[in-house]
Amino acid sequence: MESNTKTARWAGFIYLIVVITGFFSLMYVPTKLIEWENPEQTFNNISSSKPLFSLSIASSILCYIAFTLLPLALYKLLKNVNGSYAKLMVILALISVPISFINLQNKLSVLTIIEGADYLKIYKAEELQAQVMMLLKNYNNGILIVQIFWGLWLYPFGYLVYKSGFLPKILGIFLMLGCLGYVLNVLGRIVIPEFSSYPISGYITLPASIGEIGICIWLLMVGVKNKSINHNHQN
Repeated sequence: MESNTKTARWAGFIYLIVVITGFFSLMYVPTKLIEWENPEQTFNNISSSKPLFSLSIASSILCYIAFTLLPLALYKLLKNVNGSYAKLMVILALISVPISFINLQNKLSVLTIIEGADYLKIYKAEELQAQVMMLLKNYNNGILIVQIFWGLWLYPFGYLVYKSGFLPKILGIFLMLGCLGYVLNVLGRIVIPEFSSYPISGYITLPASIGEIGICIWLLMVGVKNKSINHNHQN
C-alpha cells in the first residue's frame, strides 16, 4: 500500500510539472506576446521580451520530458486494474512526445529571425514579421495535431481511474469526457474556420482541465484511498 501511495505522489508531482509548464508556455506567454491581428506588434513584443519567449521554449521542453515520464509512473500505479488499457494509455500519451518536440522547431525558428542574423538583412521588416506570424501559426497547427493524442490518452487513463477503486470515480468520468472534448475541439477547429469564436470552444476542453488538474492534486495530496489495491487485479 505504501509503495502505491509513493508511486501516486510521484505521478502527481510529475503531473504538476506538466500542468505548470504547459500553462506557462501555451497560455501565459502567448497572451503576453502574440497579437494575431498585428504582426508588427507581435514582432516587437517578442524582440523586447526575448528571454520570456526563450523561457517558454525551455518550459515546453521540460513539459514534454515530464510528459514522457508521467504515463510510465501512471502505468506502474494502474497496470493491475487493467493491463491492456494501461498499455494503451502509455502508447497514446507517448506518441505525442516526438510530435511535440519536432513542433518546437517553429518557435526556435522565430528566435532565429528575431535575433536578426546578417543573412536575413535582404528581407524587409514586413517580410520578417510575416515569417514570424507564419511560424507561430505553424506552431499552433502542430499543437492542434498533438492535441489529438493529448485527448486520446485520457480515455484509457480515465477508464483506469474509474475502475481502480482507489481513485475518485468522478475524476475518471471527467477524464473520459475530456478525451471527447479534445477530439471534438481539434475536429471543430479544422472543419469549421470560425470555430474558435463560438462560445462552446471555450468550454469544450473544460472536462479535461477539471479531470487532469483534479487527478494531479488528488495524487499529490491524497495518493491512493486506504483500500487494498489487490481487489482490482484484472490483467
